[in-house]
Amino acid sequence: MESCGVFGVYGVRDAASATYRGLFSLQHRGQEGAGIVAADGQHVTSFKGQGLVSEVFSRASCRDLKGHLAIGHVRYSTTGSTRIQNVQPLVVACVDGIWAVAHNGNLVNAARLRSMYQEAGAIFQTSTDSEVLVHLLADPMYRSRPRRVARALGELEGAFAFLLMTKSCVMAARDRFGFRPLSIGRLGDAVLFASETCALTQMGAEPVRDVAPGELVVADETGLHASRFAEPGEHLAQCVFEMVYFARPDSVVFGRNVHQVRLHYGMVLAEEHPAEADIVIAIPDSGSSAALGYSRRSGIPLDFGFIRNHYVGRTFIMPRADERVAGVDMKLSVLPEVVKGKRVVVVDDSIVRGTTARRRVSRLREAGAREIHMRVSCPPTAHPCFYGIDFPTPDELIAGDKDVETIRRFVGADSLAYLSLAGLLSPFSRPQDFCTACFTGEYPVDTGGACAKGALEPDLRNLELPL
Repeated sequence: MESCGVFGVYGVRDAASATYRGLFSLQHRGQEGAGIVAADGQHVTSFKGQGLVSEVFSRASCRDLKGHLAIGHVRYSTTGSTRIQNVQPLVVACVDGIWAVAHNGNLVNAARLRSMYQEAGAIFQTSTDSEVLVHLLADPMYRSRPRRVARALGELEGAFAFLLMTKSCVMAARDRFGFRPLSIGRLGDAVLFASETCALTQMGAEPVRDVAPGELVVADETGLHASRFAEPGEHLAQCVFEMVYFARPDSVVFGRNVHQVRLHYGMVLAEEHPAEADIVIAIPDSGSSAALGYSRRSGIPLDFGFIRNHYVGRTFIMPRADERVAGVDMKLSVLPEVVKGKRVVVVDDSIVRGTTARRRVSRLREAGAREIHMRVSCPPTAHPCFYGIDFPTPDELIAGDKDVETIRRFVGADSLAYLSLAGLLSPFSRPQDFCTACFTGEYPVDTGGACAKGALEPDLRNLELPL
């Protein structure tokens, strides 16, 4: 599906409003659509739409979602097109009642499972990989057996952090490698689930712990119950790109504060790749912590070379290339008074496609920067991700077939250097528990069945029906 944001709550009077606030704190994880499903123990209601949380929901729509339990989702697509049917949570009516599903991650065996059910006559309403879980839950082979949800989850391969909901309970599950983050919080007697702890703390909730890899956690009227549907692997595969880019700096992800990790990256970057310069500037916001670290370790003053328009979203997670280009131009403006005549170190979190970095370097040149030294707080992104980040083909990655010097010439910088792989993993006591496939090409889970973003989209133009 995607590296999205999920939020759920059980045991508050107005669960939909609480979920709205939680999704608002996770908006950085997805901008294409948002949805909330709520229940009161008897009835299930839902509302979803395309756009930002504030655009999709109004006070009236939240008031219509009644009940003490709810789950929500903000969407950033890596499988399935940008259309309303693909916005989550998915809500379906099974023989035993309503089920709602919200997913963060990517299932590498979704195409195989989907084909199996379609051959048996099943009808799919979306082109997302998440929908296969719904069919597993409805399958009589699982529905009629004990530990139904656990057995269905056990069939899935790849990266997932799921929230599931019936009319009377909320469930949370994380794949056995722990690719995507998912945390549990408490607010009085209420139980909350969130992709990042920032969504818990901003509501006054106390983060308790992460959902463990391979664990299914259920919140219902009898309390909180945890069980395993799969044993974790010898090594986990937590996504290190969460630390580099996706997560908010005030979140604790995989047991570490994101700001502190990025600060460390900047310090190591300054040690590995020093520069003779007058100022250090960040590409805000995800490069800000690393720029601070670079400045502290190098002794070069930090300044504001770029000013961000906070009413423009994150350009990397915009679904179309033309939107990303327009977003770059609208998102950041240069302060000529800061950079004119200066030797500038520019710290960014990553260079993926290269077009964004090129435009930013060009803007600095136009503003009068004398030298531009780009420093990137991760290694070159040279390989596709099949676990929930939207660079699924080598053609989209500038480092896929270009060396650092070629990339430097393309972006127009005077020098360019990346953080080493050792530096990337240096903050962690168990570096073997992190997935670095997008940098190394070493995939912790077989990707043979993984599909591209539009692979599950039906081609209605060429549809021929037998007479």
